[in-house]
Amino acid sequence: MAISLSAILLLGIVLVVLHRGGKLRVGPGIAAALFGFFLASTGIAPAINRFLSAVAEAIGHINL
Repeated sequence: MAISLSAILLLGIVLVVLHRGGKLRVGPGIAAALFGFFLASTGIAPAINRFLSAVAEAIGHINL
């Protein structure tokens, strides 16, 4: 759950920065948000969640 909220927060910040920088208009931003919302309700959502969890775990194991 913490990873999901962190990812949502990070992606939200990225969208705000892109919008403020003029790289993302309101229409495409809404379309991207709706795409993510509807994608979360499909059958591929668990696979995406597992993939993102694996990536987060791999990043957590990196020793610098």
